Amino acid sequence: MFKEKYDIIVVGGGHAGCEAVAAAANLGKKALLITMNMQTIGQMSCNPAMGGIAKGQIIREIDALGGYSGEITDKTMIQFKMLNKSKGPAMWSPRAQSDRMRFAEEWRFRLENTNNVDFWQDMVIDLIIEKGRIKGVVTALGIKINSECVILTNGTFLNGQIHVGQKQFKGGRSGESASYGISASLKKAGFKTGRMKTGTPPRVDGRTINFNLLEEDHGDEQPKTFSFLNNTSVQNQVPCHLCYTNKQVHKILENGFKKSPLFDGSIKGVGPRYCPSIEDKINRFKDKERHQIFVEPEGRRTCEIYINGFSTSLPEEIQKKALQAIPGFENVKLFRPGYAIEYDYFPPIQLNHSLETKIIKNLFFAGQINGTTGYEEAACQGLMAGINASLKIDGKESLILRRNEGYIGVLIDDLVTKGTDEPYRMFTSRAEYRILLRQDNADIRLTPIGEKIGLIKNNRINRMRFKNEYIDKLTKLIHTKNISPKEINTKLNKLGESTININTRLSKILSRPNISFNDIMQAESLQPFFSKNPKDEESIEQVEIALKYAGYIEKEKESAEKFNRLENITIPKNFSYSKLKSISSEGREKLQKIKPTTIGQASRISGVSPSDISVLLVHMGR
Repeated sequence: MFKEKYDIIVVGGGHAGCEAVAAAANLGKKALLITMNMQTIGQMSCNPAMGGIAKGQIIREIDALGGYSGEITDKTMIQFKMLNKSKGPAMWSPRAQSDRMRFAEEWRFRLENTNNVDFWQDMVIDLIIEKGRIKGVVTALGIKINSECVILTNGTFLNGQIHVGQKQFKGGRSGESASYGISASLKKAGFKTGRMKTGTPPRVDGRTINFNLLEEDHGDEQPKTFSFLNNTSVQNQVPCHLCYTNKQVHKILENGFKKSPLFDGSIKGVGPRYCPSIEDKINRFKDKERHQIFVEPEGRRTCEIYINGFSTSLPEEIQKKALQAIPGFENVKLFRPGYAIEYDYFPPIQLNHSLETKIIKNLFFAGQINGTTGYEEAACQGLMAGINASLKIDGKESLILRRNEGYIGVLIDDLVTKGTDEPYRMFTSRAEYRILLRQDNADIRLTPIGEKIGLIKNNRINRMRFKNEYIDKLTKLIHTKNISPKEINTKLNKLGESTININTRLSKILSRPNISFNDIMQAESLQPFFSKNPKDEESIEQVEIALKYAGYIEKEKESAEKFNRLENITIPKNFSYSKLKSISSEGREKLQKIKPTTIGQASRISGVSPSDISVLLVHMGR
């Protein structure tokens, strides 16, 4: 049936698969997306939200490189919040509540309107491998489809098993079949595998909740956007709600523990440490009398509600009884129960930084198959896999983002260098250079890279040039122009700041922690600039942050330069560590196992000491 050979086949239509096939197609590659269900392309399997702490930074980085997740989130969001605004800008993290049905719809429409993308609804059950190189896939219908590269983005579907109480059934998502065959094919090829677990809470009928007894949780008064291209923020935001569990809820849940697959040994996979089930929270934190619940609408027009913070695999009747013990939920009806799901993953130390596997050439992994959890983590891996598969076909060097270049670089380096034995989630604390890797400057950092590889279009390039020119002009202006006491002292008094007696540089005033750009906008010296240039909030914010945090930014830049010196020292591909007798046995074992490509990567491997690195440097003549 498929007589033509594709450049790239992407297996799986989730967040990783969507970004992968879009990137490949936009780089001119003939790409095929194979998914078991065309109706669930871009599906939000769990919570109806994008972004959050560190995750919001990832979405902005995806957008800056030319991916679609930011644009689609903007088009379908029903609420926007900038988290951590009380902290420094390195911690600010955008988050959006999305319309779940609209989100998937937009992803499908976007892909259908992307040149070079074909679709096929089927299950991939085997891989065609010849002489250590991927050649294509075999589907459940017995169809062989050939390609130069294959990207696997199977999510939770790989041998997925769903648990609701003591009931178990095969599935990749509630109501959908698991995927079989690929795991066996990969094991046969020599890959090591493991099992992980994740879970989801019940969805309930919002018509049966008394929202008057819940606390309203509104979005920002001045919502922003994820995409650097989009200037239109969400209108008529939909509120979420907050409530709490109580002692009665905990007692009901505890009485059901004997029927929990989490405690009876049914579940063998390791679950996410940072997103535990409600029964796990109650068991681990016995001193806590209550746990917060976020009541999130699934969309603007549906009455379906997502009970965030109540992930569970207990029997459905216990789930309902426990929920009904929360004030406001006395009459609640379930649409579908929460459940746990176990699935296969492949430890990511079996990958190169390009996300190409070390064992099979031209085969790439992206998303939960690598042991990550979260839409954002999956999407950025899909984007990078799509880019690097395309570059591989063109005979070009892979795009490898360093840890000081993006959260995406941190995530991939963590996976490839350290591996993971529990679902990996991104946090700001994982990034050593988070002052440099802010959400507000993702375009400045990464759009030039996207332009270089050919993923960025003219409108985005023009926006980037405008922004850089605007920042340069305004920065120069505030460092050369003054403001008079008459213009600013009233504002300084009002803010409890010390006043000035003589004309003072705008930059000196703006560097005060409590002074924002809006406080100096009336300065006469600024008026000629703003009369010629429209007020651009993003650019102004960049100027202000750069000024206020100049010392911290410079310090991190110096640290990053030192880091890059080690990153620039490459290790020969077939380097033999066995001859390095001065290296510790653990260090030698780890180095041989992971085969780092640079000294920098070697230094981050657990079990490799600084003295081991010194020996390695001496041996390499450094």
